[in-house]
Amino acid sequence: MPIYFDQLGESIDLKHVPKRIVSLVPSQTELLFDLGLENKIVGRTKFCIHPTSKIEQIKRVGGTKNLNIEVIKSLVPDLIIANKEENVLEQIKELKSFCPVYTSDIKNVEEAFDMMRCIGAIINVEQQAESLIQSIIQSFSRLNDFEKIKVVYLIWQNPMMTVGGDTFINQLLEKAGMENVFGDKNRYPKISVEEIKVSNADYILLSSEPFPFQEKHLKEIEKLFPTQKIILVDGEMFSWYGSRMKFAANYFLQLRHSM
Repeated sequence: MPIYFDQLGESIDLKHVPKRIVSLVPSQTELLFDLGLENKIVGRTKFCIHPTSKIEQIKRVGGTKNLNIEVIKSLVPDLIIANKEENVLEQIKELKSFCPVYTSDIKNVEEAFDMMRCIGAIINVEQQAESLIQSIIQSFSRLNDFEKIKVVYLIWQNPMMTVGGDTFINQLLEKAGMENVFGDKNRYPKISVEEIKVSNADYILLSSEPFPFQEKHLKEIEKLFPTQKIILVDGEMFSWYGSRMKFAANYFLQLRHSM
């Protein structure tokens, strides 16, 4: 087997094509299913919820940030798939003591494609991975005719938190014809009510994750911002950097037509 490198630049020394995979990242777990690898997935986190018809048969190994290392070890995996942002690096290091680990670090669409290609190569499904990537590229090519609108994308309520310009979500907002008014900030900054009021945003988008914004929250936030339009959006479409991206373009088209 060749030596592969993950997105942290760490080598992954495999003895054979993996047959027992534990995935610690919801979007990448769904990707494995869509690459036809369901018979190789032996473990996943409680937040790995897609595909709903098949995921329940896979053993849970805790949450993304509080993994049960002993349960993972008992599954005897030969590959673990993790993410720098979603998982705790100290736990990833512990996992590496007994199993090869591929860790992704994704801030834009190209890095998402790089992850898909590398996982496809490691698990010997390169053709399926490339086919998926090309279908996503083709679907995104339809997102060209939007008039730009300014938005605030909220991922948390108390304190209010948004996304900066160096995030995957920010690039997906751009593809949907939206300008992130906090694009000059980094990562996931806390913001104030006053900062939102003076931002000149046309819309405030309330993401369904990681904070589960719902209709009751929309009503509360409407009272704070009576002059701005506020809508609930599907956070998976903006933040899942695996095969869920194949649904994103249609979702963005429908969303923009409703705005």
